[in-house]
Amino acid sequence: MLFVAAQTQADEAIRDRPYNVLFIISDDLTATALSCYGNKVCQTPNIDVIAARGTRFTRAYCQGTYCGPSRASMLSGYYPHATGVLGYKSPRPQIGDRATWPQHFKNNGYYTARVSKIYHMGVPGGIEYGGDGRDHDGGNGADDAASWTERFNSPGPEWKAAGDGETLEGNPDGKKPVIGGNTFVVVEADGDDLVHSDGKTALKAADLIDLHQDEPFWLGVGFVRPHVPFVAPRSYFGPFLPYDSLSLPVKVPGDWDDIPTAGINYKTSVNMQMDVRRQKKALGGYYASVAYMDAQVGKVMQALKVAGLDDRTIVIFTSDHGYHLGEHDFWAKVSLRDESAAVPLIISVPGKDPSVCDSLTELLDLYPTVSRLCGLDVPERLQGRDISSMLDDPTHTVREAAFSVAPARKGFLLREDRWAYIQYQEDASAGIELFDTEADPGQFNNLADEPEYAAVVERFQHQLAEKLRAVRDNDLAL
Repeated sequence: MLFVAAQTQADEAIRDRPYNVLFIISDDLTATALSCYGNKVCQTPNIDVIAARGTRFTRAYCQGTYCGPSRASMLSGYYPHATGVLGYKSPRPQIGDRATWPQHFKNNGYYTARVSKIYHMGVPGGIEYGGDGRDHDGGNGADDAASWTERFNSPGPEWKAAGDGETLEGNPDGKKPVIGGNTFVVVEADGDDLVHSDGKTALKAADLIDLHQDEPFWLGVGFVRPHVPFVAPRSYFGPFLPYDSLSLPVKVPGDWDDIPTAGINYKTSVNMQMDVRRQKKALGGYYASVAYMDAQVGKVMQALKVAGLDDRTIVIFTSDHGYHLGEHDFWAKVSLRDESAAVPLIISVPGKDPSVCDSLTELLDLYPTVSRLCGLDVPERLQGRDISSMLDDPTHTVREAAFSVAPARKGFLLREDRWAYIQYQEDASAGIELFDTEADPGQFNNLADEPEYAAVVERFQHQLAEKLRAVRDNDLAL
C-alpha cells in the first residue's frame, strides 16, 4: 500500500508539473517535401505522426527567407527590421537583457538546452568543425549563450563524407570535384546514421530527455538536413532511384518575363548550369536528406515516449524557411514566393484534438503562444501574436496578413488569404509583384502592372508602409 501511495504522489507531481517543450527545427525544409503536406514521393512517417496528433498549419510564414534573420527573429520575438538583424548575427546586442524565447523559460525554472543549430550556424562549415575551435566561431555560430543551461554541437563530415558524390552546381562538364560551401552537392554516403550530424543530434537529444525527465525542460533540436550538401546514408536514396524517374515542377514558357530583376532568385537552373539530369538528381538528393532527417525525428520522439513524457510535452516541428525545388526554375531559399517564404509548422499539445489550420500564422507567433500554453507570462513587447486559440478552433483568425522579408534583395512580402504582394525597396523602385493565389496558386502571372489592379497595389503599398512603421515602433530604442 505504501508503494501504491508513493506512486500516486509521483503521478500527481508529474501531472502538476508545467508542460515540457520539445522544439524541433529542420534547415531549409519546404512543406511540400513532407507526406503529411501531400508529397506522394518523399515519405516522412515520423513527422506525419506528430501531425496526426497536433495542429498542422498550412499557411505559416517565416519572417526572413534565409537562416540568420529568420532564426534571430523567431527566438528574440522581434521582426528583422525591428532589431536590424538582417544577416547572420546574434540578436543579443540589439535586445540587451530582454529574454529570448528559450531564455524566458530558463528564467522561469526550466532546463533549457540546444543540440546543434537553433540560432544561425554555418552549414556545412560549422558542422564540419563541430565546435573544435578551428573555425572563427568555435562551431557555435550566432548562438546566444544566455538562452541555454547547456548547449551541444554535432560535428559531421558533410560534403567530405565517404561515398559516391557529385557536384551538381556550376559543373556542366562533370570535371569539378566534390566541393563544400553553400553548393549543390549530392553524396550517397557510406556508413550509418551516426556518421552524420543529424544522427548525433538525435542521440544527444534522446540522452537529454532521459537525463532531464524529472524536471521541466525546453529542448531545442536542430537538424541541419536537408540544407546543402545533400548528404545522407546510402540507404535513404533507394526510394528516389533512378533519379530520372523523378518529376520536376511544371515550367511555363516566358515565366520570368514579368518578374522584376530583383525577383529572379539567386540560384536558378540557368546560373547553376544544371541540366535536367542534374536537376532531378538534386531533387532526389534533397528528398533523401529529408527522409534521413525524418528518421532522426522518429528517434527523438521515441525517447520522449520511453521517458513517459509524450503526454506532458508540447512538440513543435518547423523549419527556418522554405525552399525552391525547381519551381520557376528557382532553387534554394531567399525568394519571397510561397515555396521559400512558407514553412511547415506543426504544434502538438497534449489533450488537444488534432486538426488542420488554414489561418495565416508567423514563426514569430511561437514565443507568445508557447509561453501562454505553459502558463508563463507573455511579455507585452513581443511582436508575435498568441495563436493558442487556433489549437482549439482551427477556423479562428489572428492575422489578416503574414509579413516576411528578404533583406539581401530589400524585398518585402505581405501574404493575405487571396493576395501575395511582393515589393523590392521600400519605395518600390526595384519592382513589384502581385499574385492572385486563388486563380494562380503557382504565382506565374504578375498582375502588378495591370491597370485593373492598381487599387490593390496602392492598398498594399500603404499597408506595407504602415507595417514597417509598426515594426520599427518598439521598445528597443528605450
